[in-house]
Amino acid sequence: MTTENVDLGSAHRPLREQVADVLRERIISGELNPGARLVERTLADQLGVSRVPVRDALNLLKGEGFVTEVPRKGVVVTELSRHDAVELFDVREALEVLAVRLATARATREELDELGEVMAEAATALRAEDVSALGRCNQAFHDRITAIAHNDLLASMLEPLEGRLHWLLRQNDQPELLHREHVALYRAIASGDAEKAESLALAHVRTSRRICLDLLYADEDAL
Repeated sequence: MTTENVDLGSAHRPLREQVADVLRERIISGELNPGARLVERTLADQLGVSRVPVRDALNLLKGEGFVTEVPRKGVVVTELSRHDAVELFDVREALEVLAVRLATARATREELDELGEVMAEAATALRAEDVSALGRCNQAFHDRITAIAHNDLLASMLEPLEGRLHWLLRQNDQPELLHREHVALYRAIASGDAEKAESLALAHVRTSRRICLDLLYADEDAL
């Protein structure tokens, strides 16, 4: 039986959170697809833990919108409708443009250097055609922008949405285009040009929206 290495040595984080991290990443990466059943006993065996932290982890993921309880079927990975995705992009558009504006004004030189390192890692992943690594870098890029905006209220508003937004970010069949937009956005933030950074951020979210909706819901649009 295949088991996964869950870091049981972390005394500072409850086991349920560590299990939730593993399952969340499986969902975001596409290893667990929308509609997939999540059986406590099976997951506990795979992860080498008891069913209690798995049950608690699934409850955490329910609160984040990643999984749903379906009558006579049990817990499944949430299937986002087109309407759900559009609403998430609407919220992302408003909050990410704000995050970029604040980050441009408030980021330290050290923070900008760290953001540049993320961009360098993304470029390496793109050249290597490492889809998984590129997805993680793209996710880290957006997370770092939120962090360097230095606005706790904004971060707290994004926190319950981040997982689903990360999943949407991975729905991408045009990685070169999105990477180019990230590079342009990074340069605008690093230069301190808030107006240009806001404009690029808005355009980037709308590019992501188009790519994601075309990729996931093209059949619905054709009806």
